[in-house]
Amino acid sequence: MGNKRCFGDGKLFYEEYHDREWGVPSRDDRHLFEMLVLEGAQAGLSWETILKRRERYRASYYQFNPVKVAAMSDGELEELIASGPLIRNRRKVFAARQNAKVFLAIQEEFGSFANYLWAYVDGKPIKNDWKVASQVPAETELSKKLSKDLKRRGMTFVGPTIMYAYMQSVGLVNDHLTTCLSY
Repeated sequence: MGNKRCFGDGKLFYEEYHDREWGVPSRDDRHLFEMLVLEGAQAGLSWETILKRRERYRASYYQFNPVKVAAMSDGELEELIASGPLIRNRRKVFAARQNAKVFLAIQEEFGSFANYLWAYVDGKPIKNDWKVASQVPAETELSKKLSKDLKRRGMTFVGPTIMYAYMQSVGLVNDHLTTCLSY
């Protein structure tokens, strides 16, 4: 085990995310939905930008209740764009509702979204042994496979790079560096 973090040093909210959440296996559907929306919102931005707005996202999307998000009206989504609590990207805001609908369909089909997701790694996290950040891939064959299936089902903002970041964030993949205190 190392004595430093992979990322987040010097900013308490970022350190807490790194130490307590990133790479920790999650099988909680509400949390899995939250991270799916947040990772999609992050596309093209820094993760820090999203983490700073996380509470606003929680308030705007009913604490990431997928049933409530799936039922949001166009007017509610337009208000989120106009009022500015979230990243003001119309496609990303509307993707949350679309993805919630698909998320619910997957829950129905598999009993839970966690059942669907964890089947991609046979129920146990992939633990990598990266020594430096430059070794960590942006996407993998597995993230491409997951992305392709979610897109086929109707989700958006679930490209292979977003899906790899998602897999890291919910603990399907543990990419803490070997020098990291969380390794």
